[in-house]
Amino acid sequence: MVDTVAPAVDEPAQPGSTRRERTGWYFYDWANSAFQTTVITVFLGPFLTTVTELAAGCELGADSCHGYVHPLGIRVAAGSYYPYLISLSVFLTVFALPVVGAIADRSAHKKRLLALAAFTGAGATIAFAFVTGERYLLGGALFLIANISFGAAVVVYNSFLPQLGGPDDRDAISSRGWAIGYLGGGLLLALNLVAVTMLSEEGNPQRTLDLARWSIVSAGVWWAAFTLLPLRWLREHPAAAVAARVGRGNVLTDGFRQLGHTLRNIKAYPLTLFFLLAFLVYNDGIQTVITLASQYGTEELRLEQSTLIVTILLVQFLAFGGALALGALARRIGAWKTVLLSLVLWTGVIIAAFRLPAEAPLPFMILGGCIGLVLGGSQALSRSLFSQLIPTGKEGEYYGFYEISDKGTSWLGPLAFGLVFQLTSSYRVGLVSLLIFFVIGFVLLAAVPIRKAIVAAGNTPPRVL
Repeated sequence: MVDTVAPAVDEPAQPGSTRRERTGWYFYDWANSAFQTTVITVFLGPFLTTVTELAAGCELGADSCHGYVHPLGIRVAAGSYYPYLISLSVFLTVFALPVVGAIADRSAHKKRLLALAAFTGAGATIAFAFVTGERYLLGGALFLIANISFGAAVVVYNSFLPQLGGPDDRDAISSRGWAIGYLGGGLLLALNLVAVTMLSEEGNPQRTLDLARWSIVSAGVWWAAFTLLPLRWLREHPAAAVAARVGRGNVLTDGFRQLGHTLRNIKAYPLTLFFLLAFLVYNDGIQTVITLASQYGTEELRLEQSTLIVTILLVQFLAFGGALALGALARRIGAWKTVLLSLVLWTGVIIAAFRLPAEAPLPFMILGGCIGLVLGGSQALSRSLFSQLIPTGKEGEYYGFYEISDKGTSWLGPLAFGLVFQLTSSYRVGLVSLLIFFVIGFVLLAAVPIRKAIVAAGNTPPRVL
């Protein structure tokens, strides 16, 4: 008997999803989490910062560097180059991702869009094999391509979620996807941990830099290889409106037109926009913590690369259980309240991170464990909660706006962090600047009348909110 997820009562009829299809959807999280974990969270920050410091004239392996580089004639502190790159990539995605979403909504072949974005990002990640010596500009360009492609692929991937289950099923489906993603990212990170431990040589910083580069390359290979599974198992679910438009025009130009139409009429869903604003604020803080944790650990706390990898590995596997646990809590008290609770816990994480002593691996690992318990659930439930606020047929477009601050595409947080560091030369002070994102995000999310917002979008609320 085929396992299907039935639509909720009073919900517009939609095709049921099979277990094979949902498994394929989960496995894209398994595939792309390698980029988020191995590249963004662990290796890229220290690696690209070191390459930039070499270009600034600093000695490899020096305890500190206050040199400057001049990309496009702009004077940039070597330690600020990577945070600024993150902000630039997100500035570009602000324009790209909503267009990708609009194209996905107009296309009957979303899997092709997923393949194009995923393989482009994976290819750019593999090309880090050529970022050697002082090639910080090449590294920056490849990161921009990979990160924008990563976001574009996730927009298309997320747009499948409303087609996989009704309103009472999506919290569980989204949480399973995040949980499986953490296992995938954690497994590759474990393999890299073994490689770094076995192959590194004490007193040889060049060997450490080379191992970081090849770890980044491995994430690109993993991302490309496992993307083949969702491309095989996912099914296309073109809406009736999409099917009626097939063959009537160019999908790309129609996507731009549709995006313009949505921007003109988006004021019809003010509560959806209010939720999106809250998400953009608090998730910017979450993503900044994830993205810059390794740089904070190496530059401020003076921890070894192996300590960082073990900590992030701990985060990954605890996040698997945390995502499922918060998903279970959401079934009892609702996703909205569960996300609010997670933001309180994130505030505590920032305060604790500010007080961490230098050269003390154990407190850093304990804090990493706390992050793991709240990380997956806060993100998975935000994704499923937003799916309830999207008008039918607009999933791609709205997830395009959503993805502006999701999975590594935050920009205000890294910009604030980079500016504060450039002004104070203190990573700790930069970290404190992130508190405002969690406080304001909590206040904004608490002000959203979530049930009213779901009904206003034309959807049926789940039984528990």
